Amino acid sequence: MNLKTTLLMGSVIAALSTSAQSLPGAPAASQLKSTAARQTLELVGKVQDYWQSHHSAQVRGFWDNAAYFTGNQAAYELTGNERYLDYSLAFAEHNRWQGATETDRRNWKYKTYGEGMQHVLFADWQICFQVYIDLYKAEHRAERLTRTLEVMNHQARMAENDFWWWSDALYMGMPVFTKLYTITGNEQLLDKQYECFVWTDSLLFDKQDQLYYRDAKYIYPKVKTACNDGKSFWARGDGWVLAGLAKVLQDLPRDSKYRAFYVDRFRQLAAGVARCQQPEGYWSRSMLCEDDAPGYETSGTAFFTYGMLWGVNNGLLPAKTYAPVIEKAWKYLSTIALQADGSIGYVQPIGEKPDPTRTVDARSQAPFGTGAWLLAACEYAKYCK
Repeated sequence: MNLKTTLLMGSVIAALSTSAQSLPGAPAASQLKSTAARQTLELVGKVQDYWQSHHSAQVRGFWDNAAYFTGNQAAYELTGNERYLDYSLAFAEHNRWQGATETDRRNWKYKTYGEGMQHVLFADWQICFQVYIDLYKAEHRAERLTRTLEVMNHQARMAENDFWWWSDALYMGMPVFTKLYTITGNEQLLDKQYECFVWTDSLLFDKQDQLYYRDAKYIYPKVKTACNDGKSFWARGDGWVLAGLAKVLQDLPRDSKYRAFYVDRFRQLAAGVARCQQPEGYWSRSMLCEDDAPGYETSGTAFFTYGMLWGVNNGLLPAKTYAPVIEKAWKYLSTIALQADGSIGYVQPIGEKPDPTRTVDARSQAPFGTGAWLLAACEYAKYCK
């Protein structure tokens, strides 16, 4: 990016600073009066204490780490704990407020998986922008948004719409558009977001089971489960989608012409997810066939719980219908997934499918699993009030 473009972006951000809304200092926590809500806040603190005392904030801005920081931001917004804010700031400053760092736009990639610096348009390198946008709202400093604006505005102007070819991207990349819209008011961001989501939805959404395939490789009958050769839906993959839709709807204007479509899919997916819950409250890695990969799993369960809680808390899902699902899920998350030392266990390692060869036990931890748990816990505290 040349100096002229940098200065122009800086002036735009400076102008926006006068009207952008800052994150509240100590908001919802003071309104949480019930015993259950206060107990949940204590658990959030315990989990945060464990994670942040055992893991450096100075890690790369790729999806696995950045997903934790989306949960950390939720904990900060709920509690106003400045230590959580400082932890996110250390992460952002370590990454110089960037994702993938390639400067020549001709080399920017997204069509294949990639962890290299040329994969600027690959959503796994864009989830960190969600954190940077939150941090910009906390303090209006131009450098916090310069790269985010450069990348996302460029993507919004591109003719292509096939950026989100795997379900995870609907959490990593899709919410960036609406979050950035809350600062810029640029309708082009919402137009592009919808265009890209419709492409992904038409590819991966199964209308019969109301669930999303992880990517095109798993669309039935390419992959079949051990249960009567049925369809294979991966819990964390669908968890990314439900949580991503909740984040989009949180920021999308209520009068947006796209809102009805997102709400419809959110409700359909929530219904499809609720039907698959195991009696102990968790969701198995293979949602319709636990025999494929038996046992507890936390990351998918936590993202589902967050999504449904957000839906109930914001009036999009009926509390009477979802309360039993939520309570069973929270019991699992707070008594089985949460360990005595504050760690979050039973997280399937990095992957893309229900994989029975990967060990998942009480010591199976990952940043994205802890981030998902924090999102669910913060919404549960609001649910209990």
